[in-house]
Amino acid sequence: MKKTKILVLTVLVVAFFFGGKLLSGNAVKVTEGENPKVFTSADKEIESMEQTGEDAGKEDSYKEIFEKLADCYAFNQLDEARRHWYADIYTVLSGRLEEGDLLQSQIGTLNPEDIDAIFQCVMNDHPELFYVEGYQQLQHTRNEETVRIVFRGMYSMDDQEARIRAEQIELYVDKCLQGISSDASDYEKVKYVYDYIIENTQYLLEAPQNQNICSVFIGQKSVCQGYAKAMQFLLERLEVPCTVVLGTVEDGVGHAWNLVQVDGEYYYVDPTWGDASYRTGEGMEPADGPSVNYDYLCVTTEQICRTHVIDNVVPMPLCTATAANYYVVEGGYFPAYDEEQVAAYLEKIQSRGQDTVTVKCADKATYDEFYKELITNQSIFRFWDVEDGILAYTDNKEQLSITFWLLEE
Repeated sequence: MKKTKILVLTVLVVAFFFGGKLLSGNAVKVTEGENPKVFTSADKEIESMEQTGEDAGKEDSYKEIFEKLADCYAFNQLDEARRHWYADIYTVLSGRLEEGDLLQSQIGTLNPEDIDAIFQCVMNDHPELFYVEGYQQLQHTRNEETVRIVFRGMYSMDDQEARIRAEQIELYVDKCLQGISSDASDYEKVKYVYDYIIENTQYLLEAPQNQNICSVFIGQKSVCQGYAKAMQFLLERLEVPCTVVLGTVEDGVGHAWNLVQVDGEYYYVDPTWGDASYRTGEGMEPADGPSVNYDYLCVTTEQICRTHVIDNVVPMPLCTATAANYYVVEGGYFPAYDEEQVAAYLEKIQSRGQDTVTVKCADKATYDEFYKELITNQSIFRFWDVEDGILAYTDNKEQLSITFWLLEE
């Protein structure tokens, strides 16, 4: 008996969440000559401090710190004055110090209001600062002029707990990186980490520590900021430049993703939007389809901005390269509908034993032609032998892609 071939549309319900507000700080102004009792929004008492008025020897220590920070994306986008305060803030947070003075000679060039953006730059560059939950700044004034600024780190755990979590993180990282070859290309490293995070993490809005890497590496549940920081942490271990990008998606919802550098060219990567457990929404089972969506692996500025709005603390580069785009590398990128190219591509996918295939179109006209031929006219069955199952599909109109996969009867 001849079996009927069925093509069904599976709709993936996209749910957009953001796991919490960005880290920030609160300021306390201390006027010289006074000794007031002041309280932060967290109701923690801060005592005023004596103003030193000195930067004794500090300038000499910056050269070594700057060399250490040379590969940090956000740091490199800052001017000299902001780099000094970045270094001061990084020194406090990385050493888990209680406090430290910001370089006094930059007061006037910079304002206390600049601290929040500089702090965010530090956090975007350093996913290893998982124990940081915010900061406080103490501002000393004389005759209404700021003469000293003290930066205080706020930590979510004590030193012992931080050490325990760091050890747990290393166990995860070691296990993860065992699966990647030492001679892997930059593209292979990025794809491997993208796949690994998605396959081993569940999107969960209420995940503990969801604004840092602990949620991914220890709890295996996180939100966008956790995904992005985990991606950054792992790629930095593999010596692939990566930073966190902040912005919004539909309805102005806050979101975080990544900027990576592959073979000298910049691309955007969004592991959260590549995860089916995110795209189907919390409390819903993912459709019986692919768990990984490659529409957000190594894409251009134009492609990411179809669904994302970049609102980062420092400027982002214009990404135009396509050589490391997933579909370009895998042969699934189509500038036009070409039956021979389609047949060769699907034959390659099936020869690998894969039951999922995605075609990526260069423009809307090509996408419309693919949709008409493969779905409306059901030409997909001429290229894909479906004898013992049902072929399902979903389309992404924003990213101009169509995905097919085989369902068991």
